[in-house]
Amino acid sequence: MNAVILSFFFIAIVASFQTVLDGVTTSHSIREYPSYTLFTKSIASLELDSPSIGQYAGYFKCHLTQQNLFYWFFESRHDPVNDPLILWLTGGPGCSSSYGLFFELGPSSISVNLEPVHNPWSWNSNASIIFLDQPTMTGFSYGGVPALNTDTATQSIYIFIEFFFDRFPQFRKVPFHIAGESYSGHYIPNLLNTFKKNKWTKTFNVSSVLIGNGIIDPLVQIGAYIPMACGEGGYKRLLNESVCEGMLEKYQRFKQYDELCYNYGELVSCVYARQLGKEVGAPFSQLGLNPYDIRKECVSGTSDCYVESQPIDKYLNLERVKSALGVSAEIEFQMCKDSVAFPFEIYGDNMRPSQQYLQDLLKEDIPVLIYAGDKDFVCGWVGLLEVCDKLNYKNFEGQQLRTWVTKSGNAAGKVKNFDKLTFVRVYDAGHMVPFDQPENSLDLVNRWIQGDYGLTSV
Repeated sequence: MNAVILSFFFIAIVASFQTVLDGVTTSHSIREYPSYTLFTKSIASLELDSPSIGQYAGYFKCHLTQQNLFYWFFESRHDPVNDPLILWLTGGPGCSSSYGLFFELGPSSISVNLEPVHNPWSWNSNASIIFLDQPTMTGFSYGGVPALNTDTATQSIYIFIEFFFDRFPQFRKVPFHIAGESYSGHYIPNLLNTFKKNKWTKTFNVSSVLIGNGIIDPLVQIGAYIPMACGEGGYKRLLNESVCEGMLEKYQRFKQYDELCYNYGELVSCVYARQLGKEVGAPFSQLGLNPYDIRKECVSGTSDCYVESQPIDKYLNLERVKSALGVSAEIEFQMCKDSVAFPFEIYGDNMRPSQQYLQDLLKEDIPVLIYAGDKDFVCGWVGLLEVCDKLNYKNFEGQQLRTWVTKSGNAAGKVKNFDKLTFVRVYDAGHMVPFDQPENSLDLVNRWIQGDYGLTSV
């Protein structure tokens, strides 16, 4: 047996077993994907949750491409043996899922003093949650070739999930949900389409998907800029009538090119539609308001208009935090990176449709929840309701919006449901619903993962 064969044989053996490194970091691979390895480290020193809650972080590495995707995992506070599992994907493109973790739905937020602040309404109250930094170069993820579009961004997620269940096999028996917001309106439907393509080799099932204020069907949603800014979305008029008429004219021009993008996927029409879509929303942008919450001014000097999110970057760049997570000190954390989003812009990815994959999900009887904070401009609830209506799912369009009352008795919004498709308008919330309405969002997610798709239980 020559040296080359011996080397290959050794690598294959190593790839098929779990190896303990330094007593805390484990490397795990599965036979079907010998080029990949999942590194996992138990996290206890950061005090983000009770010491009794299992907390892990690590990297999913491809040895061929040198891509390293960072993930952070928190077990349920209630019953991790039986509670559902949720994979959370923040959008962008290029925004870390640590944004969801610390700004919205995770076990702690971060104070101005860079200390964890307990979140009693964390989604891990009744579910275990994985926060994944994707695509590569996002958050703590690094290496490999930058993603060009949604298709290339989601390819590694499928294999990551396979490895996660191989590393934590106890979660195979609990319901598995995939959730996200904003650009995850592209990510999640395309990811589920990847699952469909790999249905003969896939070893897990998806119980449902949850998309918050997502960009799903831009042809419809860009048109919703107009009612949201012109007093027809449940909030006061922000622009005068003549400006609103001008937005409508610009939308008609945008629509022509985005229809070409939808029908043919031709690069020039998709990229030009993106530019025209920005022109539709330009009058709102000139107001200086927060596009993620039309009730507020955009805080200058911030990337997301929120002063509350600013400590997160500082906290995650602390040497002790990186050390606890097993992250190299050389990696500088940045919540959102324009460099990751740039190829998506060049490809015109933003203006391409994803709703057709949601239709496929519903045909396979996989429940779909679309929820929307009703003070968001960029992904307004009016447009998302229309997106749901146009999915042509059974008798959904013929249903009426009715009041959603939380288990604590709050009238928290409006819900429209038929069988496995649900739309929820969340009152007094912006783009990041769990940030604005933490208690109500927990009520929503808990009832959904328990199978109350119509939010009818009391």
